[in-house]
Amino acid sequence: MKPKLAAPLETTHWFNTDGPITLDALRGKVVLIEAFQMLCPGCVSHGLPLANRVFETFSRDDVAVIGLHTVFEHHEAQGGNAALEAFLHEYKIRFPVGVDAPSPNGGPPKTMRAYNLQGTPSLLLIDREGRLRKQTFGLERDLILGAEIMSLMREGAGATFDERAPDPHAAGCDDAACAIPNAQP
Repeated sequence: MKPKLAAPLETTHWFNTDGPITLDALRGKVVLIEAFQMLCPGCVSHGLPLANRVFETFSRDDVAVIGLHTVFEHHEAQGGNAALEAFLHEYKIRFPVGVDAPSPNGGPPKTMRAYNLQGTPSLLLIDREGRLRKQTFGLERDLILGAEIMSLMREGAGATFDERAPDPHAAGCDDAACAIPNAQP
């Protein structure tokens, strides 16, 4: 079965970006979307930290990370855009975050409904051609997700990787590694 195109994001507001983001504009990149709510314990402890690690690890030329604040319960307690802005600052969320558009009939928000999300945290992984390749609900394993992202990156031409070669003349330990003095590369 061939993957189908990902549904567009229907949002009312964006944070950490100069303007609205569309999936069409991100064609050519692998896109990770983390759907979350501020009051969701799994989002705070697992989903958002995972999205942050992906954002900090992969080249922005190859991988776009987007948050989708999709409130389907406790609307009044979530406090609107001012509360979300404070939350994003407090939890050091630097990737773009869109606010899912509410449903006109009071059901799940529009993007949540378009993807038939079961709840939060939910993760969507979209390939370089804009096709939905993965959709999960709940805890996601870092190593599996990293391998899946790399696989999707390799499907497209010109993937870039962070190739930090160790300094062969460095000795001692720091937060990144411990080097052997006078080691030959």
